Amino acid sequence: MSLRVRVFAALVVALVGGAFVLPWAVVQARNLWRVVLYDSRILVCTGDWRDWGDTYCNPDTFSVAGTVTRLVVVGLLVLAAVALLVLWSGRPLRSLATTVTRFGPQNLAERTEVRGRRSQYTRLAGQVDQMLDRVSAGYEGQRRFAANASHELRTPLAIQRTLIEVGMVGTPSPEQLELLTRQLLDTNERNEALVEGLLVLAETDRGLSSRTPQRLDAVVADTLATHASLATAAGVRVHAEVAPVEVPGESALLERLVANLVHNGIKYNDRDGDLWVTVGPGHPVLRVVNTGPEVAPESVPRLFEAFRRARGDRLDHSGGAGLGLTIARSIVQAHDGSVTATARPGGGLDVAVELPTGGPAT
Repeated sequence: MSLRVRVFAALVVALVGGAFVLPWAVVQARNLWRVVLYDSRILVCTGDWRDWGDTYCNPDTFSVAGTVTRLVVVGLLVLAAVALLVLWSGRPLRSLATTVTRFGPQNLAERTEVRGRRSQYTRLAGQVDQMLDRVSAGYEGQRRFAANASHELRTPLAIQRTLIEVGMVGTPSPEQLELLTRQLLDTNERNEALVEGLLVLAETDRGLSSRTPQRLDAVVADTLATHASLATAAGVRVHAEVAPVEVPGESALLERLVANLVHNGIKYNDRDGDLWVTVGPGHPVLRVVNTGPEVAPESVPRLFEAFRRARGDRLDHSGGAGLGLTIARSIVQAHDGSVTATARPGGGLDVAVELPTGGPAT
């Protein structure tokens, strides 16, 4: 039975019961008032079967103690009936509360499972189920993130341990010592990049502590100048179209956002490929497009997940941790914006960033 039907039925029962009990209680109280205060034996009756003949309104048989007892007993019965009606009508809501109470990390599949005609209660139950779905997805995302982060950290640490153990066996030659040292340094740099990425994610998830106008075009120009040698070494031609524009935010995070997108555009590109970077006050405010290997359209949304790469690998040896687009999305969301990626038909990605702007910079 739906919540609306239960409430309606409870109201009908309460009104009908009140129509029978209330007039009788008023008459009894009036008679009690007259007898106790005025010593009057002129009593009144309800005029129907509730007088039980004339027992309750006959001066000869009227009893103060009996009347008080009857009023108290009837009052308690009415309160008990009202309590039962309230409990009965509110049972569906208690069922929802029980479902939410049972839901937890060890019981993520708990749902209301309310079905039936569309009503306010079924809509509420559906919204509760949707909320639990989102919370469950968040739990699973955290678990997956923790497991992947542990794996990403454990593997290079194991490599470092192996390299150290190899170096401790015998007396390595200068060439071997140099090789071991270089490999240890590369592994350590990768760990540093991973830890730094995790710290940036934790910082941006808390939101921005302050917002000041930032010249996004200047940030992009500086980033492109910094990555010029990397693009040249990778054989990537960079095409920039930068117009003055201001966005409210934090300069360090905006620099990290642009650097991640530009670095990804160069790293996952073809030899003799192209990278287009556009900045302006329109929509999107920032756009990074690159050539490169073809990306399946259905796999593009997963690229924003932590430790995901275009090839589908979770671990590679290119020095990246698979957090570039994850950090970019987190920074954009912290700035109240949105970022989308689209697979280009000829290969590569088209990444568009929407950010609240202050208009063209002067």
